[in-house]
Amino acid sequence: MASKINKGEILAKFFDDGEYTALFADGAVSAACGYAAGQQAYAVYQNGEAVTVKDVEKNIKVLEMAAQTGCPVVTFYNSVGAKLAEGLDVLTASAKLNAQIAKVSGVIPQVAVVLGVCGGTSALSAANADVCIMAEGAELFFTAPFTSAAKGDKVADAAKAGVAAIVAPTAEEAAEKAAHIVGLLPANNLTGPAIFEFEQPTAALAAGAEPAKAAAAVVDKDSAVELYAGFGKSVYTAFATVGGNAVGVVATGKTLCHNCVAKASRFVRLCDAFSVPVITIVDTEGFVPSATDDIAGGIREAARLAATYADATTAKVAVLAGKAVGPVYPALAAADLRIAVAGCTVSALEPSAAVSVLYKEEIDASDNIIAATNAKAAAYTAEVCSAANAVACGAADLTCDAANVRASVVAALELLSTKRAARLPKKHGNMAL
Repeated sequence: MASKINKGEILAKFFDDGEYTALFADGAVSAACGYAAGQQAYAVYQNGEAVTVKDVEKNIKVLEMAAQTGCPVVTFYNSVGAKLAEGLDVLTASAKLNAQIAKVSGVIPQVAVVLGVCGGTSALSAANADVCIMAEGAELFFTAPFTSAAKGDKVADAAKAGVAAIVAPTAEEAAEKAAHIVGLLPANNLTGPAIFEFEQPTAALAAGAEPAKAAAAVVDKDSAVELYAGFGKSVYTAFATVGGNAVGVVATGKTLCHNCVAKASRFVRLCDAFSVPVITIVDTEGFVPSATDDIAGGIREAARLAATYADATTAKVAVLAGKAVGPVYPALAAADLRIAVAGCTVSALEPSAAVSVLYKEEIDASDNIIAATNAKAAAYTAEVCSAANAVACGAADLTCDAANVRASVVAALELLSTKRAARLPKKHGNMAL
């Protein structure tokens, strides 16, 4: 794949008008700076050759410069690996590079674009970026594909594993996607996002809608860039704009498995790092009712999700669009403003289960237990679990009908635009990672 990738074409697609300033001498790794989507940015480019210590040092130098100047860094990965003749020196340099990536994480956006081969220590670096983009046919792995195939093992799929956030058909399109992401994110953790022109969405929010359609009814028309589409498919995560302002959107599907929850947590944490407001559209039956999923990490990931939302200081708006029952509510609705949409169900327990406890004797004494349960559940839903009652009980802050959800979200974001919040002094929290 490396022979088909042209450095000039890739950088021309990434930088505005194809204009940039080259940094350092060409080699296995080179660098450049310019503007991408109107945002000043650095690019690090691998040309497919083996990487030396000096090449790794170039990457470290760019990260240091970017942190000092408050600019994003996009790294284009394509290398056969480290130059073995340099022995442990190149391994030590790679460890320093990963330490630098961690040091500036949350300070400046880091985007990894995998165009060719990206294995071993490079895979660690790429996976540690804020957003990882892959071109179709590129390889991101610890175990080389030919080794896996020889052993009869499955070849790794970085998108299905939740590592690659976006998969583009070509290397050039991957570079364009990287520029788009750079434009949507703030330049660093101290600046605000850019403002974009926008069009109103054409559809209103409907209860039970697919997550992507629910999000499309709230955000600006055609503004959404979905991340992690191949992973945790019952949760939709995307960068988009609302009223021309960049936001992160999380929309839930029917049931949430541990992968879905991990995906949402990672995305919210990214948004929080750069103070991108988060809109969460809640309409789900809850976490997957499965002991197998619990063992696979369902409870741990749900705890992480709840902690991530609670810990995030960015502006948070929760839209209770359908069902928000049981543990899902505290996990997803830890927001500054909660909008209950008419017809939603907000309850500590599924209404049918709740009435079977609350009205057990009355239901047992009826001639038709199923009909009596359904009637009680319907009455309980209308009286106790309604949008109006959610506001009355403090489980929501305002109500609206489906046609006015976007207007309510716009108003909420405007109200929260000057939000300032500080965490209690501590080294760090200890959420379930």
